[in-house]
Amino acid sequence: MSQRDDDLGLFTSIPEAPPYPAQEKYQAHLLDQYKLYVEMADRVSSRRQSANSYFLSVNSAILAFVGYVTTKDSSGYLWLLGIAGMVLSFLWFSIITSYRDLNTAKFRIIHQIEQRLPLSLYDAEWNAMGRGKNPALYRPLSHIERIVPWVFLLLHLYVFTQTFPWQAMSSYFCSASR
Repeated sequence: MSQRDDDLGLFTSIPEAPPYPAQEKYQAHLLDQYKLYVEMADRVSSRRQSANSYFLSVNSAILAFVGYVTTKDSSGYLWLLGIAGMVLSFLWFSIITSYRDLNTAKFRIIHQIEQRLPLSLYDAEWNAMGRGKNPALYRPLSHIERIVPWVFLLLHLYVFTQTFPWQAMSSYFCSASR
């Protein structure tokens, strides 16, 4: 067992008299668990994509509503939508980061399981892509998708700064301090 395996405690030690009647049964169970774990990693990616679609839709809808309302000259409280959009964008960024970290851990475990299988497909694929270090070969999606919430945050910040009643607030605080 390598030091890398010990770090995560992934594999249990097999005593002299293994609970498996034969090595083939152990390998079959290992393969079944591997398949299940890869499927779980895929589900995390699907949930991540669903979350991205949701936040993209909500942020786009907020900005579309702001655009519609500004044509109607009734934009008195649009700054609140700017704040809401900034909070949503920050939450979106946090969720993307969380999913990225979860996927990183899952694929680390998948790579370890593959060390006990005949082929290390995911590890070989990762090697073929320069392990994410060469942008000419592969640019990790999480690096790109983490930029999108910040773009929306800046757009919502613009809405906030353009629609917040700065003059009314400054005159309120000036009169209150007298």
